Amino acid sequence: MGRGGNPPSFIPSLNYNIMIKKPRLSFWQIWNMNFGFFGIQFSFGLQQSNMSAIYKYLGASEHDIPILWLAGPITGLIIQPIIGAMSDGTWSPKFGRRKPYFLIGALLASFALVFMPFSQTIWMAASLLWILDAGNNIAMEPYRAFVSDKLEKNQLSLGFLMQSFFTGLGSTLANFTPAILISFGYFALEDTMENGVTVSTYWAFAIGAIASIVSILYTVFTTSEYPPTEEELAELRAEKAKGNVIARIYRDIAEAIKVMPLTMKQLIPVKFFTWYAMFCYWQYLTSALSLSLFGTLDQNTEGFKSAQVLTGQVNGTYNIVCFVLAFALVPLAIKIGAKGVHFISLLLGGIGLLIIPYLSATDILFSFPNPFGDGSIEIATIYLFTLGLGIAWASILAMPYQLLAGSIPKEKTGVYMGIFNMFIVIPMIIQIFTMQYFVYDWLGSNPINVIRLAGIFLILGGAFTLLIKENK
Repeated sequence: MGRGGNPPSFIPSLNYNIMIKKPRLSFWQIWNMNFGFFGIQFSFGLQQSNMSAIYKYLGASEHDIPILWLAGPITGLIIQPIIGAMSDGTWSPKFGRRKPYFLIGALLASFALVFMPFSQTIWMAASLLWILDAGNNIAMEPYRAFVSDKLEKNQLSLGFLMQSFFTGLGSTLANFTPAILISFGYFALEDTMENGVTVSTYWAFAIGAIASIVSILYTVFTTSEYPPTEEELAELRAEKAKGNVIARIYRDIAEAIKVMPLTMKQLIPVKFFTWYAMFCYWQYLTSALSLSLFGTLDQNTEGFKSAQVLTGQVNGTYNIVCFVLAFALVPLAIKIGAKGVHFISLLLGGIGLLIIPYLSATDILFSFPNPFGDGSIEIATIYLFTLGLGIAWASILAMPYQLLAGSIPKEKTGVYMGIFNMFIVIPMIIQIFTMQYFVYDWLGSNPINVIRLAGIFLILGGAFTLLIKENK
């Protein structure tokens, strides 16, 4: 990072074509620049596996769950395009261009993670989820543009798949943390706080807050950003003098939407079915497992608490598959193309979700010694679906961005990445309201059927991928 300088200036609509040839970065340089993604995804992993259970401990019903997840997509819809446009026009010699947003987002997310387990009411938890998602979105959106800023074209796949790796690693540790804490013997499965939230959940969220801050700081102190040219700095000062920053942000977004590349338009149905499916999965997996494996939806039973821990374990497992296979997708994408990889991956993920109701927590595939205590760890057939879902998840986090990166103007990378992330949050919003008001009842008020619907939608997303015309 440079020394001295003024605080960051937040000006959209600047031409940030860097007038230097980007050097080829080493593996470890790309590792360092993406390490902050670990903390962001640790936070998301905790949210995905625990929020539905926390809401139920505080008294929410199955019908209430979708609307209580509204914070994520709404904050993404509002914040990501704005932050994308703002970060395109931000520069400080001391703080850089994207890194100020990483830090602000990490601080907000850590605050929400620390206080979430102490929620006394459903709406207190929901309010903290709004803060948590706002922080994560502020940090995450510029990270997508950060890859395009730093890497030459031939390294984009590695950059985005490195983010898939850290997504898998962060989510895996987040999901396994409660089970690990219980395995160490510090807490029992039944240990709860006064509000009904399990003690292991509290400690997992506290660890997540530390991970969020530390990993972002690591990236900030190990990675520099390319400065704008003198001409671009002059343009920044001229734009700053005009004022009306927010109005120009929305103008910039509107103009970018008008001239949206064809590839980006063709990705809309792919993203719709994919993210509708994933939101169904995250919201209802605990209840589906509780009903399928333990025959109950009562959050006060040991069966439901076991289903919450199992949710973390299977989510952690599919994320292990994600980060183990993330780099294997690089040569495969070169050989058959990002489109082919994404189709096959979503097909496998959809099949994985469809077989969940036919799997068991008692039929054992194999066992191995417990590294955290006495006895052995037994792997049941319920873990089979995580192989397909993990492959799909690695592709979801990388291949659409690979398809998009070659079709958008470099000076508008932040804006277009923000708009592209709207294709994630809008399906989530549609899922919330449709599931809340008629789809859940249409599916027989059965969370298992919600998981089946998610599997079908992943397969449909894969089918629409085949219709994309790639920009060579």
